[in-house]
Amino acid sequence: MNQDWLRQLAPGHAPSPPGWWPPAPGWWVVALLCLLLTAALVWWVRNPRRVLRQTALRQLRVIRASDADGAAVARAIENLMRRYALTVFGHERVAKLTGESWLQFVITHGGDTLAGAPGRSLLRTAFGNHVDDDRTHWLAAAESFIRRAPGRRRVEASAGSRGSSSTQADRGNR
Repeated sequence: MNQDWLRQLAPGHAPSPPGWWPPAPGWWVVALLCLLLTAALVWWVRNPRRVLRQTALRQLRVIRASDADGAAVARAIENLMRRYALTVFGHERVAKLTGESWLQFVITHGGDTLAGAPGRSLLRTAFGNHVDDDRTHWLAAAESFIRRAPGRRRVEASAGSRGSSSTQADRGNR
C-alpha cells in the first residue's frame, strides 16, 4: 500500500456537540405537563368554592368547641348555614326561605339529618320558642350541608336542565 495515499485523507474530526435548542420532544411534553400541573395547583388553591367551604367548616369547628348554651349554639349554626347558603345558592333563592321551607331546602341540599324532630328543634331553639340542646344532630347536619351543598354553577345548570316543571314548582314556593 501506498503511504501517500493515506496521508491524502482528511484528518478525523469529531462531530459538533449537540445544541440545547430546540429541545427533544420529550422535554416539550415535560414542560407542558409542568405548566398544566402549575395551573391546576393555582386553580385548586384559589378555588372560591373550596375556600368558602373550608372557612365555613372552620367556623363550625369553633361553634362545636364553644361551651355556649343550646340556644346560642342553635343560633350560631342557623346563622352559619344561612350565610353559607346565601353565598353558594344566591340571595334571590335563599333569602325568602323561612321556617319549614328553609328546613326543607337544607334537607334537600345535604342536611339530611335535620329531617323531622332535629330540624324542628333547631328552628325552635334558634328563634327562642323552646330551649333544647340537640347540638350533636345540629352540628352533624350543618357539616353535611356545608360539605354536600353544590356550587352555584351546578345549581344553575341543574335548574336549567330540569325544564319548566321545576320553574313552576319554584314559583309555587315563592
